[in-house]
Order: sequence, then C-alpha cells, then structure tokens
Amino acid sequence: MASDSYIIVGAGVFGTSTAYHLINKHPQAQVTLIDRDAYDAPARVAASWDWNKVVRADYVDIKYCELALEAKEVWAKDALWKPFYHESGVYWISPTNFAQKVADNFKKLGAEFELYVLPVDEARKQFDGLFNDADYTGVKEVLVNKSSGWGAAKDALQKVTKTAVGLGVRYVVAEVTALQFDGAGDCTGITTAKGDSLLASHIILSTGAYTPMLLANSAPDREDLQAGGRMIATGTTEATARLDPSDLTRFAQGPVGISTLPQDRGASNGSLPTVDNCMKFWGQTMYKNTHPHSSGRNISMPPKDPDYAMWHVPELLKEDVRLANTQIFGHMGEGLTFDQYRICWDAVTPSEDFIISPHSACNNLFVATCGSFHGWKFFPILGKYIVQMLEGTLDQELVKKWAWARHLPDTDNNGVWPRKELADLKST
Repeated sequence: MASDSYIIVGAGVFGTSTAYHLINKHPQAQVTLIDRDAYDAPARVAASWDWNKVVRADYVDIKYCELALEAKEVWAKDALWKPFYHESGVYWISPTNFAQKVADNFKKLGAEFELYVLPVDEARKQFDGLFNDADYTGVKEVLVNKSSGWGAAKDALQKVTKTAVGLGVRYVVAEVTALQFDGAGDCTGITTAKGDSLLASHIILSTGAYTPMLLANSAPDREDLQAGGRMIATGTTEATARLDPSDLTRFAQGPVGISTLPQDRGASNGSLPTVDNCMKFWGQTMYKNTHPHSSGRNISMPPKDPDYAMWHVPELLKEDVRLANTQIFGHMGEGLTFDQYRICWDAVTPSEDFIISPHSACNNLFVATCGSFHGWKFFPILGKYIVQMLEGTLDQELVKKWAWARHLPDTDNNGVWPRKELADLKST
C-alpha cells in the first residue's frame, strides 16, 4: 500500500473533482475512483447527475460568494469546462433583503458582474417580461444577475471523469458496502458488494446521501465514527417540461428563475433551460427517508433500490414541482406540460456548509461531501480545496467551516432541512 495511494468513493462532483485535481497535481499517485455506476451510464443516482444545474455566485455567505466567483471564472474561461456553461442570467424573487446582501458582497469582493437590485415594477420588464406574472407577494426588490447561468450537468460530469481517467485515474464500477479497518481502528480500504477488497493510504468519502448508512454499515459499534447530526440524507423533486416550437424563443433562451415563495413550503423553487429544448423545474419540499438500521439507529437513507427509486415520484411531490411553474411564470407557463419527474438525494448539513475534512475519529479516513443542494456549481474548484485538505494546507477559515468536528447549529430556521418523511408523502 503506497503512501500516495487514494481511494475516492463516489464519482459525483466532489469525488470527480478530487480525482481530477489529485492526478493533475500528483501524476505519480495511485488514484482510484469508485462508483456504483459507470460514468457514462444513461442515468445515475448521484445528485451531480442531472439535466442541468445553476451556476451563480449569489450568496449571503461571503465566503461561498467568493468561492463561487472563482468557480464561475473557470466555467466561463477554461477549455475543459466552458463548453458546458451557458450564461443565461439569474432572476431571484425573495421577500427578504437577500438581493441587497448579495449586492453588498459583490461590492466587498470587487466583483465586476452585471448585477442589479431592482424594484418589482422595473424587474418585471427584464428578459422581455418573462417573469411579469410571477408571484411577488411581500417582495420589494428583485436580484437580476446577468453574469450567471447554468451548466449541462451530466455532460460536464462525464467529460471531466473521462479526462481524469485519461490522465491516469483508475475508475472502478462497484458498490462499496463497508470500510475496512486495521487493529488500531485506522481505515485501510473498502469492501465491495461482490466481496472484493481495495486498499489505500487515503480513503475519501464523497458519498453524499449514502454517507450516514455507509458509516453505520462499516462500524455499527463505533459511535465516534457515525454521522450523527452532522448530515442527513435529503430528497427533493425535479421535473422537465418539453417545449413546443412556439415556446422555444421565450423559455429556452431565458434565464434561471428562482423564488423563495411561498415561504411556508421550505427552500426555493425554480426553473432553468436545458440543452435539449426542455425546461427543468424543482420543488420546495425537502424530505427524509428514515428507517431503522441494524445497528439500532434510525437513519435517513435513499431507498434501497439500485436506482434509489428516483423515477417513482408521489403525486404530492409532482404537484410541488408544478407549483414552481405557477410561482415563477404564472399564466405564461400554463401551456407547459411536464414529462419526467425525478427524486434527487443529497447530504444536507445543519448549516448547509460542506464537510471537507479528515475524520476526527479515524486515521486515513477523509470526508468530502455534503453538497446540501448547492455544491454542483463549485465542481471546477472543489478538488483543489479537497487536495489542500489532504495535504494539510487548507486555509484555516475553511478548515473550521468544513470540519467534521464542528458546532452544529439549530435547524429551526433552515429551509433546506427536511421536516417530512417520504413515506408520509406517498400515503397522503
């Protein structure tokens, strides 16, 4: 087992970006990227596999704003990433002072973006009046950022993975069922569903919503190893609506639309174009899937189906996605017909911060996950910071922000934290 050998479990954006940056910086390293699906599979369970994702730097948290600006620069200019980025603009509807806080952050960071904080009446005129019929209840100002947009998610993920493999990363298709430990309790490798064993000096978990269950399966008697309240497997619902020829000009060339109305439903809802003449929408309701684990714990986990049962969407959640169309486009969206619904699972933390950290209770084990449904846009740079974490050179502000062992805030005011059970939504 070489001292520069790495096993990365999970080939979403955290794992793939890590593999890509590792092999670029350390071309002699032994880097193995493991996922249950082939990277060019027609459908994958990873939250990173998607029709498209938002690329924006509109954050109230100034550190994520700064990091997203860095990532957006790569999306816009780097030859590997640029083909997948579409600078359509982003239109934010929020009844809070979100717009002004974001504008203040851009000013503090010296970011030269085409960003505006507009009164509702003026905002309605933007993008040829596309959002004129949106719900603006309680909204005073709208954020319009014309220097942001969206990325072709699965296409970018496949291309970067293929590039990393071309540089020397070994890609293994296997389901990882448990971690391996030596007599001292240090992590030495992984075991697959077929009973194969792979060993390395560094084991990196980029396993998203599967992380709590994997840790419980690996060492049910080690309480210090468990995810506990650090993260929870969370689902959200998305769908696509195919555009008629008459809709192409209005919608397909339009911006990302995001709304936090109605506020009592959870997080945001929204829409954005796709590369195949569709619109993608996402709903607001966040939910968990809690089941008793053999260790005696109750753990939220994705469904045990090989595809996480992601195409089996309850009618109540379909309605949640369709509401996004009503909130964003009003009467203008009445002609849109939804044709695909999907449940997407991710790991969410109480603060919505990532976890990029050594595991504090286990040598050789590292955690780089918890996108909390906003991590995809950082795809080009995530691996850079994960490699810094592995080398011990990560900036101390980020060490504290992304630590495994850190203060867990209350989730009462966290709109992304799941309140409902998937089973209850199915039976309603």
